[in-house]
Amino acid sequence: MAEEKTCQCGSQCEEESIKDESEIKLQKTVSDIKRKILVLSGKGGVGKSTVSANIAVGLAQKGYQVGLLDVDIHGPNIPNMLGLQGLIPLITDIGLFPIKAYENLQVISIGFFLEGKDTPVIWRGPLKHNMIKQFLTEVRWGKLDYLVVDSPPGTGDEVISVVQLLNKVDGAVIVATPQEVALADVRRSIRFCLEASVPVLGIVENMSGFVCPRCGDVIEIFKTGGAEKLAQEYNVPFLGKIPLDPRVVQGGDEGKPVLLYYPDSEPAKAFAKVVDQIAEALKI
Repeated sequence: MAEEKTCQCGSQCEEESIKDESEIKLQKTVSDIKRKILVLSGKGGVGKSTVSANIAVGLAQKGYQVGLLDVDIHGPNIPNMLGLQGLIPLITDIGLFPIKAYENLQVISIGFFLEGKDTPVIWRGPLKHNMIKQFLTEVRWGKLDYLVVDSPPGTGDEVISVVQLLNKVDGAVIVATPQEVALADVRRSIRFCLEASVPVLGIVENMSGFVCPRCGDVIEIFKTGGAEKLAQEYNVPFLGKIPLDPRVVQGGDEGKPVLLYYPDSEPAKAFAKVVDQIAEALKI
């Protein structure tokens, strides 16, 4: 009888095998996603998660199969934006299943795994990268027409990991507000996309004017138009202005996206136009 040969390198081979299996899973997930959209901003507080949630909802309303991936590890707001807080994804032997928010829309976020809403995530870069990779390898997304990625402010670890892991991001939506200090940060986001070879689908100017709840007129409490000029300067599309409206804030607090629950409002109409342009630019 032939002598059975055993591997001499022990755990090293096992680690390599696990790594290979992980890469195969990642390639499978990425190949099952037709279009990948990164939503980013140069600074916090510009309503990026609101924009991400409404873009995902808008694409799902058009009949597309959509995944919404929240990689804002330290400030995961997507579960709250969609009224999913307190829910826990199903974990099985074959993987983790995302939460179904609406018809055609699935969501995953670290927010689903935190003990409480005040639980901080105290992680450095490598842990963040591994978590994002798990969201792409262990989550059973299935076949998607669009994956919308809600990223944290800036162009740090999480955004870099997403670009690397997804291999090819089809386009970025950059969120700005009218203030000059916010526009300065938008420039950095545009430069990041250029250097990372990520096409810029366009810039959204959020909080652009205030919709009076009594008369419905839009009042420009901040100066407006800065993001549109910036888009012209860098020769990238300007996707539109989203005005401030009390219903946007109310919808965010109650987990009711304005595009779905207040379709006749000015912000919803503006979001619908943004979604139309994205769908046209990335026509499937």
